Amino acid sequence: MRYVPFGTTDLTVSQLGFGVWTVGTSWWGITDRQVGIDLLRRAYDLGVTFFDTASTYGDGLGEELVAEALGDVRDQIVIATKGGYNWYEHPERRGQQERPQDWRPEFIRFDVEQSLRRLRTDYIDLWQAHNAKMDAIVNDALWETLERLRDEGKIRYYGVALGPAIGWRDEGVRAMRERRIHALQMIYNLLEQDPGRELSRVAQETGVGLMVRVPHSSGLLEGRYTAETTFDKNDHRRHRPRAWLETGLKKLEKLRFLTEGRDLTIGQAALKFVWQTPMCAVALPNIYNLEQLAEFAAASDKPDLTADDLARIADLYEHNFYLEAPAVPA
Repeated sequence: MRYVPFGTTDLTVSQLGFGVWTVGTSWWGITDRQVGIDLLRRAYDLGVTFFDTASTYGDGLGEELVAEALGDVRDQIVIATKGGYNWYEHPERRGQQERPQDWRPEFIRFDVEQSLRRLRTDYIDLWQAHNAKMDAIVNDALWETLERLRDEGKIRYYGVALGPAIGWRDEGVRAMRERRIHALQMIYNLLEQDPGRELSRVAQETGVGLMVRVPHSSGLLEGRYTAETTFDKNDHRRHRPRAWLETGLKKLEKLRFLTEGRDLTIGQAALKFVWQTPMCAVALPNIYNLEQLAEFAAASDKPDLTADDLARIADLYEHNFYLEAPAVPA
């Protein structure tokens, strides 16, 4: 496992991070608490030191799992969590529907305190405004509150997690240029490079560390899907149009050169691509079994993609992978 500086902070992070939403929610089919704890602990044993969770994952369960699995190595890991959803006063939820966001200073302070309690720690390494829209970015009181929480030592650094879906260019650019954020989380991968490419350029100018989630394009770049693949009724990918899978598989064929004649899976190549993008320090793939975890953890020490590889990827992307049909929006 390679360890790299995170932006201009004093944090050193493992290139592979663990996104706790796969074990802290039921969206990926994991409902056994012990399975989540075992995956988190195994990730640490394989060298992962960056764990990204959120207050709203399982209504606090994600943070509790991190504490239970890794509390004894707290000083060896970097804990990132997210807040801003007021699920305390709005417990009802339908599927993946968003709860109301609440950026009032008193709520943000309360939310941070609750995260600290669930994480069983007295500081959060990195707190992120969860799926922040423009109303949060322009809210002076929010950022003043985060500065005070930082002065008090309750959070070390803060940033923004963009979402929920791919996009949010304006929010990301404005947060990096106008707010003193230290981190930005975004969706970015071989098949979905925008607005990530521009956000990477702005991050270089501002010194913001980038976390990349969905580096495998919701599983397409793991190399396990076929035209016959179906998803369980509780799997969020079940709700995507079939064209998403069919078009994605055609693009995947164009990327076969990344693995031919190499000791590299397409899932590992997808991670290398992310890590070789400027300021993208941490990749957060969706991890939901031990075999997958071992494959992704081994990627960090594999040889980097070549300059020719990266040039060919750029050419394919610019020409929509030379497919006749237009790209399917994410």
